[in-house]
Amino acid sequence: MGEEIYAKLCDAVVHYDIDAVVKYANEVIAKGLDPLKAIEKGLAVGARIIGDKFDRLEIYLAELIMAADAIKAGLDILLPAIPKALASRRGVVVIGTAQGDIHEIGKNIVAALLKAYGFDVYDLGVDVSPLRFIEKAEEVKADIIAISALMTSTIIGQRDVIEYLKSLGKRDKYIVMVGGGPVTREWAEEIGADGWAETASEAVEVALTLKERR
Repeated sequence: MGEEIYAKLCDAVVHYDIDAVVKYANEVIAKGLDPLKAIEKGLAVGARIIGDKFDRLEIYLAELIMAADAIKAGLDILLPAIPKALASRRGVVVIGTAQGDIHEIGKNIVAALLKAYGFDVYDLGVDVSPLRFIEKAEEVKADIIAISALMTSTIIGQRDVIEYLKSLGKRDKYIVMVGGGPVTREWAEEIGADGWAETASEAVEVALTLKERR
């Protein structure tokens, strides 16, 4: 039953159908299914499909925005149903998409889940310069800097943030996490990131683990 509803959630996102997303998200709650799995296997999968379509120029910005609105409608229902972390505040995260990259649907899901699990999250949006990441982290006394990149041509921005931190003598001050479609564990290790995640739920687990180690 759960897998069928998650698939319907995904399909509703891909077709920009807000009403259907709301319907199936409410079904998840009513039937006692796992809201985190609904996000990961429904909304997040739909987000990846939409992102791939946008990259291939099969859809345009208007459709991308409609899909984002549908995902937000689903998150508004599913996130409050996720059990809150025992601590009201797990830490502070500055998150954004790397410079030159305008993708944000996946990043938005990660940011929403981090909030649900007790993190204070400052979302810088898309096309964020290394300096902007660091300035915001300094301003809000962040624990974690999380950098998303959805294009092979923009993952270099993740490395640039780390190198900039090193040049300022502040690398050890922050946990740096990276993620996104073309980002691999090998790339994360190569650039010296502290953590890498393939999915939104994994990103939360990595953030919690890294924060606890500090």
